[in-house]
Amino acid sequence: MRLARVRTEDGPTTVMDGGDGIWRAVDRDLLELVEGSCCTAGDEAPFTPGAVLAPFRPPTIIGIGLNFRDTVAEMGWDLPDKPYLFPKLSSSATGPFDPIVVDPAVTTRADWEGELGVVIGSTTRDVGPDEALDHVFGYLAANDISARDVQATDGQWVRGKGLDTFCPLGPWICTADEIADPQRVPIRTWHNGRLVQDGTTASMVFGVAELISYCSRYFTLGPGDVILTGTPAGCGDFQDPPVALTPGDVVEVEVGPLGRQRNPVVGPSGVTK
Repeated sequence: MRLARVRTEDGPTTVMDGGDGIWRAVDRDLLELVEGSCCTAGDEAPFTPGAVLAPFRPPTIIGIGLNFRDTVAEMGWDLPDKPYLFPKLSSSATGPFDPIVVDPAVTTRADWEGELGVVIGSTTRDVGPDEALDHVFGYLAANDISARDVQATDGQWVRGKGLDTFCPLGPWICTADEIADPQRVPIRTWHNGRLVQDGTTASMVFGVAELISYCSRYFTLGPGDVILTGTPAGCGDFQDPPVALTPGDVVEVEVGPLGRQRNPVVGPSGVTK
């Protein structure tokens, strides 16, 4: 099943594709469905990129750094011996076709990070890897936009990862039963039409089940929380010469069957140059 949220004349509406390729409106908020509410499907609903919103604003977004072997090698660092966690502010979430706002007065090294996002579906505390995937509601495409210069200045990543619009999510959530193996999902990113990331979750240092288990050992995960599981090689800041997102750019992320985002980059006043 695929679930999304779209803009309609009656306001934001949850829509569902039960497998026949037809999107239908449902009578519940998407986060309510993640939390376990039942729903009734109604009439066919339009599904066009301009109308698609972020699925919901996650209660908590947890980022995982240094979690792809090729990325760590590209950076010249050692592989971590345990997951590197950081918070990604809930207010950074935005839609899969909405503008990413890059203010040159705040950052001149904004970077892309195409990622697999994991949506938690039930209260999860201190679970083992063998049962961790039972707590997954579904998966979605994500772009963990990062202000590299702010990260470097602060020495920690809250501000550099948490700027408004720095976390495009969607266009839809695939329920967990649609993803047979979360360690076999391709991730691709394009910058102005040029393919810059072409990887797979098979290259993760710590797989999805390990990440959920590790996080739940230290804090409770709840329905709607999202874990961003890391990014493959090809980020702009590690290229030679480095490449940064600037107003006028377009960044696209495609994560297997989870759909493709397309976000224009704008300045603080919405300008593209």
